[in-house]
Amino acid sequence: MLLNNIALFLQIVEKGSLTAAGREAGLSSTTVSERLAALEAHYGVALLNRTTRAISLTEEGRTLVEGAKQVLGEVADLEASIRHGAETLSGPIRISAPSDIGRTLVSDEINRFLSDHPAISVDLMLSDGFVDLVGDGFDIALRFGTVIDSSLRVRSLGLRRRVVCAAPSYIEKHGAPDKPVDLKQHNCLVMRFGGNLDNVWRLGRGAMPQIVTVRGDRVANDGALVRQWCLAGHGIMLKSELDVGPDIRAGKLVELLADYAPPATPLQMLFPPSRAQPRRVRALADRISAMFQTAEPLQQD
Repeated sequence: MLLNNIALFLQIVEKGSLTAAGREAGLSSTTVSERLAALEAHYGVALLNRTTRAISLTEEGRTLVEGAKQVLGEVADLEASIRHGAETLSGPIRISAPSDIGRTLVSDEINRFLSDHPAISVDLMLSDGFVDLVGDGFDIALRFGTVIDSSLRVRSLGLRRRVVCAAPSYIEKHGAPDKPVDLKQHNCLVMRFGGNLDNVWRLGRGAMPQIVTVRGDRVANDGALVRQWCLAGHGIMLKSELDVGPDIRAGKLVELLADYAPPATPLQMLFPPSRAQPRRVRALADRISAMFQTAEPLQQD
């Protein structure tokens, strides 16, 4: 009964309310409330702060969330091993990825993974902004750049170039910049990461980097949409080679300012700060990691 109540507690946290968790579990709000009270009585602490409009985790509740995912995942693995044999993987995986590579590389690898492991289900959230890995219940998150939260477990997926590029139709109409400062005279397509605009482009390497504040008539928090705008000839963008490499090789986009290419950016795979991961999560993480290791880099002239 304790494990069932812990699982219900996780549902409450993920759904954001007792009522929503009850609907998901097929239980009345009264039953959910009683089982939450029993769980809090078992531990002798409050796990949630509840108001008429919202719930939030107490520090003890946050600790339980982090540990419960590990424990329940291991229980699911154990049950799968007993019921279906040691080689069978089953259960849910939640993963967050940037929108562009999420729709292409990551989605394609998930399709292949699920074909090999039909008892697993994957919940993929595409976002170019900040995600709360622990609070939002993710098992894996893929992110570009340096990891600020030192409590997270990190697997490096290598360094990837960022590329200034535009469609041939844009270059034909507006010309191409010869040096970074020329970008000020062009329409640049700007990404928004959460509350931050990526409109300060740091180009060049070594002791003489060139920093340019760009502007344009289109801003979006979706990298795939920014790439679509660029392909349509609406402006110049700065994107990872993983996003634009196939388009450049196909001639749909043209790399600009190659002599001023910025330093490569790390791609990271992040995990919650638990001591162990369910086998299904490790298996998918290994597959995604191997996929990125073999992803074709964009050759620099």
